[in-house]
Amino acid sequence: MAIDPRRPAPSYLAFWRERHLCTLTTLRPDGTPHVVPVGVTYDPERGVARVITRKQSAKVAHVLAAGAGTGSDGRPPGARVAVCQVDGGRWATLEGVATVVTDPAAIADAVARYAERYGRTPRPDPDRVLIRIALTGALGNA
Repeated sequence: MAIDPRRPAPSYLAFWRERHLCTLTTLRPDGTPHVVPVGVTYDPERGVARVITRKQSAKVAHVLAAGAGTGSDGRPPGARVAVCQVDGGRWATLEGVATVVTDPAAIADAVARYAERYGRTPRPDPDRVLIRIALTGALGNA
């Protein structure tokens, strides 16, 4: 079922606030999917999802490689991605355009949101970056 990612039903939002491991799907340069486990936070008020990771990760490389658009060339800046979580018969997917953010304040905010959802604060990492996903759609039955 299609869902407005900025106005999710209370049950959908509650599901995204529960502690669940998620997956992030990016596309490799050859177009094949790359699916990896991640922690995700969902912010419907701002219309974004956030994934913290290391700047050397394959997922960051895929976002950077796919995100070569400038907006003026007809391609939006960023890479098309999806994050998903499943718990039994409940599932939820958020779709959008990902960009890599290196701003320390944005990363600190993302780490705090991660700590709130997952109940632990990741250790400091000077190589940490943020994959910010501007949401374009949502699906699920949560």
